[in-house]
Amino acid sequence: MASSTGSLTEELQCYICLDVYTDPVSTPCGHNFCKMCLKKCWDNSHDYSCPICKESFKQKPKLKVNTTIREVVDHYKKKNHLEMPVVLCDICTETKQKKAAENQAEELIKELEQEITELERRNTELEQFSHTEDHLHLLQIYPSLCSPLDTKIWAGICINTCVSVETLRRALTQLQKTLDEKLSQTVDVTLDPDTAHPELILSEDGKKVRHGNIKQYCPDSHKRFDKYMIVLGNEGFSSGRFYFEVQVKGKTQWSLGVARESINRKGTLNLCPESGNWTLWQSNAKEYKACESSPVSLTLNVKLQKVGVFVDYEEGLVSFYDVESRSHIYSFTGQSFTDKLYPLLSPWTNGAGKNSAPLIISPVNYNE
Repeated sequence: MASSTGSLTEELQCYICLDVYTDPVSTPCGHNFCKMCLKKCWDNSHDYSCPICKESFKQKPKLKVNTTIREVVDHYKKKNHLEMPVVLCDICTETKQKKAAENQAEELIKELEQEITELERRNTELEQFSHTEDHLHLLQIYPSLCSPLDTKIWAGICINTCVSVETLRRALTQLQKTLDEKLSQTVDVTLDPDTAHPELILSEDGKKVRHGNIKQYCPDSHKRFDKYMIVLGNEGFSSGRFYFEVQVKGKTQWSLGVARESINRKGTLNLCPESGNWTLWQSNAKEYKACESSPVSLTLNVKLQKVGVFVDYEEGLVSFYDVESRSHIYSFTGQSFTDKLYPLLSPWTNGAGKNSAPLIISPVNYNE
């Protein structure tokens, strides 16, 4: 018998075999069947009845092929045969499209697996660093661990995997928040004009300081530095950790760090811990020194553009970092703090215009 297709109509289907009629015959009641289907049906029965309406016939009807229906069936089969090449072409096209979709899915899976691997690596490292007491190393490695991944938007793509990327991302975000709290308190430093040397000019927002050449009239104050080009921050800190960043780009000479509240502001002042300050100094455009009792010369591969200052009050630690290269510069360790500590900035003199650029308190951005 011929195979049936989805385009068959009920008029061309045999009730018994549910396929296209072969030698269609009609019963006296008007129903049509394949000749062999009806013959087998009656051969296995004790009476002769219509399989559809169950009407019984006293004698076995003579089965004659219904030529009209057979012509319709033959016409249908011929038409169906002509359409087969088109159908086969459609199947071929569909197969190619399916293969292309499978290849694309495989590439997406590879990219997703790579993203998962990177997230898992960062997750593991952040878990380890969340328990460390090595704050220097933590501050140095933290920005690279928390920098954004070059990820794709996977919305609408469903891939069967036992690892949920969104779950990992949420865990990573939570660990970053935990480390933010553990690492330090990033402070919003503004400069105190009552402490600034009279020749220093501060911006209105208290974020910039430069040397102005001319001594300005300023109210006399016990807080003000009268000999050295120094200004302190508004807020002091007597516990915990804090961190701030200063842009030094374009300058040939400067000093910055932190100082205790009781630092000498009148007359001679040495830049060293014994005088109550912990600072980094640039001189002669390219020389850098840590201002210990005996200054320590520093060898740096690049000219500093922005300096980060990290203080752990209880640990007696003051550290300096190159923000651009995310590298450690120098640390004062084993210090004993008793007074409040204030951010200290000194733009030095403008050097006939060569050092006129200001020192700028910069907003902290871990993802730079």
